[in-house]
This record gives sequence, C-alpha cells and structure tokens, in this order.
Amino acid sequence: MHIQIINFHLKDVTEADFRAHAEEVAPAFAEVPGLISKVWLANQSTNTYGGLYTWTNREAMEEYVKSDLFKAIATNPNLAGVRSIDFDVLEEPTSVTRGLAEVPA
Repeated sequence: MHIQIINFHLKDVTEADFRAHAEEVAPAFAEVPGLISKVWLANQSTNTYGGLYTWTNREAMEEYVKSDLFKAIATNPNLAGVRSIDFDVLEEPTSVTRGLAEVPA
C-alpha cells in the first residue's frame, strides 16, 4: 500500500462552495483505479484542505498524478499552494495498530 497526502488553501472561494464541489466530484474519485480510499480533509482555522489517499501501490498513485483529475486539482485557481507528498506504508506495525483500510473485494 501507499499513502498520498494532498494539501492546499482555498482562494477566492468559500468553504461552503468547496464542500459542495467536493460532494459533486467525490464519485469521480471513487472510480480511480487503485484508489482504496480517500479521506477529505478540512481545517477551517488554518484554511487548509485536501485529502488523504490510500493506494494499492505506488504505481497506482503515479498513474493518478498523470491523470486529468489530478491536473484539475493542481491547476485550479481556487486552490492555492497545492502540495502532494507520498509515503510507503510500514504494513507490519500498521496492522498491529489497525491502521490499514480493508481492500475492497
């Protein structure tokens, strides 16, 4: 498994509008190959938003980064300072702490 965290700040858009847009586009994310889960993030006090993505593997994440869906995030003028970082998962200790999402059948 592989983890990706994307963060950004809202610019010239309200949180309510962002939340409505997130609900509108969530089904498109649900169809991304190799995506196990996406947790949508919001911290209104710091104006920081984004997502925590769990991927089946690094290759799936790399394909997503090449996609139009990712490019729409990276180039959206209402999302400032878009940052994407990724991590390998240490699966053994993570399994002890129940940190892995179940892989859909």
